[in-house]
Amino acid sequence: HLSGKGFPVLHGYFRSSCSWRVRIGKSSFALKGIEYDQVAVNLIKDGGQQLAVIQYIDETRPGPRLLPADPKARAQVRMISDLIASGIQPLQNLAVLQKIGAEKLLWAQHFINRGFQALEPILKQTAGKYCVGNEISMADICLAPQVYNAERFKVDVGQYPTIKRLNETLVEIEAFKLSHPSHQPDTPTDLQA
Repeated sequence: HLSGKGFPVLHGYFRSSCSWRVRIGKSSFALKGIEYDQVAVNLIKDGGQQLAVIQYIDETRPGPRLLPADPKARAQVRMISDLIASGIQPLQNLAVLQKIGAEKLLWAQHFINRGFQALEPILKQTAGKYCVGNEISMADICLAPQVYNAERFKVDVGQYPTIKRLNETLVEIEAFKLSHPSHQPDTPTDLQA
C-alpha cells in the first residue's frame, strides 16, 4: 500500500531474513529511483507477519533487473533463490527455533550446513562476480541474509569458499550495507552497528 506521502510502504523486522531480502530489493528502489517509507513489524508479537515483493518490484519498476532476461540464467537465479528461501531459511524461522528450544543452535547449524553443502557446488558452476554471472540478482538478495544467519548461528562459512567469496563481495555494496539488520530503525540499541 502507499503511505500518506504516496510512497510504497515496506513492512519488516530488523533481523528477519525475509524482511532483509525485501530491504535489499527495496534498496533497488533507490537504483530504480523510487522513494519509499518503512514500517517496523514485530515478528515476535502476535505471531508476526511476512511480505514477499521482490519479484513484484522487479516486474513493475524500471531499472536493473533482479531476474535476468536470459531464460537459463533466470532459471538458475530462481533455483538458487528457492534453495535458500525455501530449503534453508525457513528452518531458522523464529517459530521453529522457539519450538526446538535448547537445541536451537545445533538445529540451525545442521540445516544451514546441509543447505550450504547443496548450494556451494551449484554456485561454483553459476557464479561470476555474483551468484549467477556478473549482475546482481534475486539469488544474491537471498544469499546475504542467509550467510548472516549462518554467522549468527556460528556456522564456519569458510567451509564454503564460493559462498564466502560472494558474500564478501555483496556486503560491500551500498544497498546491502543499508539493508543490514544492524542499520534498521527497529534494531535494538545493543545490536546497532
